[in-house]
Amino acid sequence: MTMSLDGYVAGPDQSLEDPLGKGGLALHEWVFATRNFRAAHGLEGGETGLDDDHAKFGASIGATIMGRNMFGPVRGPWGDESWTGWWGDDPPFHTPVFVLTHHAREPVTMAGGTTFHFVTDGIEAALEQATAAAGGLDVSLGGGAETAQQYLRAGLVDEMEIHVVPMLLGGGKRLFEKLDGGPSGYDCVGLASSPAAAHFTYVRS
Repeated sequence: MTMSLDGYVAGPDQSLEDPLGKGGLALHEWVFATRNFRAAHGLEGGETGLDDDHAKFGASIGATIMGRNMFGPVRGPWGDESWTGWWGDDPPFHTPVFVLTHHAREPVTMAGGTTFHFVTDGIEAALEQATAAAGGLDVSLGGGAETAQQYLRAGLVDEMEIHVVPMLLGGGKRLFEKLDGGPSGYDCVGLASSPAAAHFTYVRS
């Protein structure tokens, strides 16, 4: 997850115009510029080097978990179920994705191997289903902040890669809130920095 210098991973007031909240898109400029990110989204060009090394997505990931807020701005019942995510017809995941929600919905199969499954019985059930679907590969915790906090409180996160960018967002969703002082039981095993981002890797002690 990418985080501002003042601890936010998304801005306030998520909407169709601002999927990551106001100002939140700027958090990810470091990754938008990389060759790996661009290739994953069907684009050419991009920068190589340190940031690109930390933008390698998908090779070891067999399934993804995300919160409903990350999936989209729809709240409450799904209505006509026309919303299929922010990412168009071919989302970049290319794996099963398990969306935490309180409202049941049939799976949505997209192009490129992505199928969204909607899990209504909690984070442990989502992790169990994602682990089975991953077939021995990693399960990625996509976000957002509240979903990450739930898994951190439950002690279910094995590794975290946090990309801190040199900007102050000033408001929105903080990653390390509601955790009784912050996550415990992790060791920093990696730190590398470019002008665009500092990349921290933590693993469970």
